[in-house]
Amino acid sequence: MADQLSYRPKPGEIPTNPGVYRFRDSQGRVLYVGKAKNLRARLSNYFAPLRNLHERTRRMVTTAASVEWTVVATDVDSLQLEYMWIKEFDPPFNVRYKDDKSYPFMAITLADEAPRVIVTRNRRIPGAKYFGPYPKVWAVHDTIDLMIKVFPIRTCSDASYKKAMATGRPCFPGQIGRCGGPCSMKVSIEEHRAIVDDFIAFMSGGDQRFTKELTARMREASAAMDYEAAAIYRDRLQSIDAVLSRSALVLAADTDADLFGIAEDELAATVQHFVIRGGRVRGVRATTIEKELDITGGDLVDQVLQRTYGDAAPADIPRQVLVPALPEDSDELEQWLRDKRERPVSIQVARRGRKAELMKTASLNAQQALILHKTRRTSDYVARSQALTDLQEALGLAEAPLRIECYDVSHLSGTNVVASMVVFEDGLPRKDQYRSFGVPETTDDTDSLYQVLTRRLAYVDRGDAEDAAQAEADSAVVDPDAEVVTTRKRPRFAYRPQLLVVDGGKPQVEAAARALADAGHEEIALCGIAKRLEEVWLPGEEYPVILPRTSEALYLLQRLRDEAHRFAITHQRRRRRGSIQSVLAEVPGLGDARIKALLRHFGSVAALKRATPEEIEELPGVGPKLAAAIHAHLSSG
Repeated sequence: MADQLSYRPKPGEIPTNPGVYRFRDSQGRVLYVGKAKNLRARLSNYFAPLRNLHERTRRMVTTAASVEWTVVATDVDSLQLEYMWIKEFDPPFNVRYKDDKSYPFMAITLADEAPRVIVTRNRRIPGAKYFGPYPKVWAVHDTIDLMIKVFPIRTCSDASYKKAMATGRPCFPGQIGRCGGPCSMKVSIEEHRAIVDDFIAFMSGGDQRFTKELTARMREASAAMDYEAAAIYRDRLQSIDAVLSRSALVLAADTDADLFGIAEDELAATVQHFVIRGGRVRGVRATTIEKELDITGGDLVDQVLQRTYGDAAPADIPRQVLVPALPEDSDELEQWLRDKRERPVSIQVARRGRKAELMKTASLNAQQALILHKTRRTSDYVARSQALTDLQEALGLAEAPLRIECYDVSHLSGTNVVASMVVFEDGLPRKDQYRSFGVPETTDDTDSLYQVLTRRLAYVDRGDAEDAAQAEADSAVVDPDAEVVTTRKRPRFAYRPQLLVVDGGKPQVEAAARALADAGHEEIALCGIAKRLEEVWLPGEEYPVILPRTSEALYLLQRLRDEAHRFAITHQRRRRRGSIQSVLAEVPGLGDARIKALLRHFGSVAALKRATPEEIEELPGVGPKLAAAIHAHLSSG
């Protein structure tokens, strides 16, 4: 038996977020569901050498054929999602907890004369209204504690209630402010029932009317200078906010919806489809889409919905479809879904409340899936080889470009001009060979690019000259039996690239071609990639080369361009911060802490120069004299 598992994720693929993971066998059956505060740390335990694993764990991981994970916003969310999936999939390798079949619920005993709110695991109380399940008992108690501050309903036992109603003396919880039932002698049975109805209405949907009413009452009390009452309303509002900010993974009990989180770039998109039934996430379906055309977010949603529901049975179409953006033909899509389901269907954007929080969770998972997809595509040797072969054919090269250099120019409104050079060898980045350039005087981006390439190509000539000199010295050895040992290592900057890529279209490519011609290196291939339409430009050509959207070659060029842009921006910002600090350091009495505060507030020397002494003085620690000195120094500069 091999000591490593074939489906083990590569280093860096697993996120460090909290979440829930699932091991599946070759037929797709879920074998084990678990939760983790840090998915990467937890899953790494399962991929230790098999001889070091516990027998049960070893049997599970060797039976499994794949592992997948879902990222969530908080640890409490991971508890709830783990519970839901254990109940749904009944995984054979999951440990059976004592409360596996009886997670705690909040229940309101509506069949009672004066309904009370309790924590229970019993789902068979006659006439009770349930909310939950909750991951832990303390989570239910916390919610009840917050809710009875806003909706004071009965919490005492039936025995205490009967004794209080018979004697006319408040129950003990009522005496200490922990019970708001009729047994507290503060409300009638009818008034208490109305509060219970409000309690249930709020818990069922987080009704915003309660927030508006309490806000209005707080303002009225404040205007009347009744600050004690205003403080009570304020505390109730804070309690409502705390309840509304609870888990995004449990919605109203009657919610049947499909929620789609989408992440995309120019070439691909990932979709996380959360299936919500009865207010709970019953399943997650992940899809990766290769985009052949450059389409908008709404058009992408349109295609996703058509693909999802095209062959779906009526029972698989929910009442609500929650999407990140509405397609232009959303009305037609709604009608199409209504006809298939034979009942009402609505397509909505989740903008607020718990649905919006769940949309954030789905979008986060989609983003993680997109990163994972790109990482696996980059690390795939077959895909990299295909990319280099496709690039060779598309550009008409004699051989595959094993060393590619890409250049980008960055500036701030024409100032602080810098350029970047990133290097890919065999389709992978060589960050130890990245270089950045400062451009002191330039007219535009094409002139900057010409200058940078001229400087870079001079190192190729220098490397060629050193190689020739070393070869001549080696050939001068007279003794044929002497052992020739060459210890000189060629500088990395002097290696000759097979392909130069510039960020831009025809003007940038022509400037780069001019630099190659002037340096005498026209044997080096050249192309440019324009971001707007992902066009590939060659020198001297009137029309661009259009690569298929699914082309591995286009994906490689896109990664080169994006990496060069990122590296240039990073260097430009670093230089800008340095120049700002050097200018401000000349002001007497201005230390590092105040310089940093000025940089955070104004962002640049140009913005600081436009500021008045009074605006500078607004920063903590900057007095009138120092503000005047800063303004005078910058004005004279």
